[in-house]
Amino acid sequence: MISMVRRFTLGGSVAALIVTSLVAQDAPPQQPPAPDQPAVTFKVEVNYVEVDAAVFDRQKPVLGLKRDDFEIFEDGVRQEISAFTQVNIPIDRPEPAPIQAKTVIEPDVVSNAKPFDGRLYVIILDDKQTQAFRAPLVKRAAEQFVSRYMAANDLAAVLSTSGQSASTQEFTSNKRLLLRAIDKFMGIKLRSETEERLDAYQRQQGIPGNSPTRIEDPIDMQRGYDARISLETLSKISDWVGSIRGRRKAIVYFSEGIDYNIYDFNKREATTIQERMRDVIAAATRSNVSIYSIDPRGLTSLADESINVSGGFPDDPSLNLSLQSFQDSLRISQDSLRSLSEETGGFAAVNQNDFSSAFQRVVQDNSSYYVLGYYPKNERRDGRFRRIEVKVKQPGLEVRSRRGYTAPRGKAPTQKAVPNDQTSPPVRELLDSPLPINGIKLRAVAMPFKGSPPNASVALVIEADGHSFNFAEKDGKLLNDFEVSTLAIDSNGKVRGGDRSLVNFALKPENRARFAETGVRVGTRLALPPGRYQIRVAARESGSGHLGSLTYDLDVPDLTGDPLTISGIAVASASGMRTSTAKADEELKAVLPAPAVAAREFPRGDELAIFAEVYDNQIKTPHVVDITTRVVSEDGRDVFKTSEERQSTELQGKPGGYGHATRIQTTEFTPGIYLLTVEARSRQGTSEPVGRTIPFRIN
Repeated sequence: MISMVRRFTLGGSVAALIVTSLVAQDAPPQQPPAPDQPAVTFKVEVNYVEVDAAVFDRQKPVLGLKRDDFEIFEDGVRQEISAFTQVNIPIDRPEPAPIQAKTVIEPDVVSNAKPFDGRLYVIILDDKQTQAFRAPLVKRAAEQFVSRYMAANDLAAVLSTSGQSASTQEFTSNKRLLLRAIDKFMGIKLRSETEERLDAYQRQQGIPGNSPTRIEDPIDMQRGYDARISLETLSKISDWVGSIRGRRKAIVYFSEGIDYNIYDFNKREATTIQERMRDVIAAATRSNVSIYSIDPRGLTSLADESINVSGGFPDDPSLNLSLQSFQDSLRISQDSLRSLSEETGGFAAVNQNDFSSAFQRVVQDNSSYYVLGYYPKNERRDGRFRRIEVKVKQPGLEVRSRRGYTAPRGKAPTQKAVPNDQTSPPVRELLDSPLPINGIKLRAVAMPFKGSPPNASVALVIEADGHSFNFAEKDGKLLNDFEVSTLAIDSNGKVRGGDRSLVNFALKPENRARFAETGVRVGTRLALPPGRYQIRVAARESGSGHLGSLTYDLDVPDLTGDPLTISGIAVASASGMRTSTAKADEELKAVLPAPAVAAREFPRGDELAIFAEVYDNQIKTPHVVDITTRVVSEDGRDVFKTSEERQSTELQGKPGGYGHATRIQTTEFTPGIYLLTVEARSRQGTSEPVGRTIPFRIN
């Protein structure tokens, strides 16, 4: 790394904020859902029931109804409505990409400033119940849903029933990440029961004197296991997203249906799988989750499977081995999709080659409705089905809602204490939430640098808005404690790192207004090996108990693999010095004249400093590396450009990096969006140029 000697200068004085920082290294573990927040909240009480209801007048949605317009009955007993929300979700369009960009440029900063107001989808790709040769149909349908029917304000996650990490994506609004996960999907469904039984029949025919009266499925145990795994995945996901209330939750289930004949009680797994089906419906109805099943086979007669049959069918009809066997399997699998969907308030799209109308209906179902919550007067945990009826007092209106839910059974679960964990329960619970919360407005940027092999060193900068803080006055000082925790979760769902910071504020009263305008900044470092991660950030201030959280999708590159690689870009600004930095990144502190910022909007006339590292991993032959920084305006003009030459001999024969730093004056920049690019090119000609681009705005 190189150092920058010249310091920023600011017109006017900077308030001296009295801040001390205590840092704990414990990585907060995952825990159940978080406490209430406005708009979207999290269920803590195990006996709370939530139901969404859509009201229509001749197929036209009715909006503007109040709590007193509704009545809820459970098993015929009227319930007291304790929570009521009207949900009318807009369809936001994505912000247009900078016109000077040749490709999509994703911001390197994530913020929770805008509250979540979209739809929530869990896309489950059932690889256990999808034939390998039909995987392209699943990918095509799922990609269509994400590309055409997800709005910019929606969140979605992608999961497979087998747990394939490549086809998994945590909740995000980033369509590129969702489509990447879908593209990795592979079907692993077993050969059909009819094909397996026919093979078994042909083998037995080769035994002299053998005349079988029943042909068993030779892989029945594995088939039953796969069916259970698919259903258990649906149950677990329903339980997980059930912690969210105030929004309808939709599982979009791409599957060929459960490949097991649950009506043949001679089969060892039939009863168990029926029970698992009931478990899915119970979990979904209890969590107010609707399942929308999409059969990717479309309009089919399973001719593509029956064509594989060799040796013909037996003449004995009692063996139930004929072309009709394929039709029976198709009917049973589609019935399972219908049952899962219809019992949970969704629908099944089967025998359809065009899913457009189905996807439109999914969006419509999850856009306009009322959410009503109550605490049942029947508190027994008996596992029985409770029938729900929602009525509107105004005559002539139609109400569509789920038919009921299955009560939990057994003792209510209790939270286990986590030993040696200093993270407060509210913050720990937020870290497990799939949704961002903006009680405290946060923004964050993550910048991967080379670390100690095999890890990269990810610098994380978090900034909190000062208006969210309430201070207690004592002995002439304004006191507050600010807790920030981070968690890095890899593509397998494993926690790979985390950090906790506790900032103790003692402000002079005259600095309160300045703090409200500038907020506070906290930095940290995470050691992470190359791979895909979701960084979760959760914060709490003690004055009012306000909470905030966000999620950051991060690809950590292998900075040692290719001949030439580049780190993230750290940005500092003169205006950013007004924000109090409670915990600065020590490595960036040595190469930047001010703390790295998470802001990407700057006033005209600001001075920016940027730093990046270029890693040269091919140093046997002496060579030169050219590093260029340029800023491009919206009309495609270079408004700033600087280059430097670096000699590989600087690295003294060992793989290493060149620290690249420069200053950018924005006095001549007109308001608008700019693209900042750092690019490196080796004159050896044996590697492609590498670079990073980040957008920023001048106000």
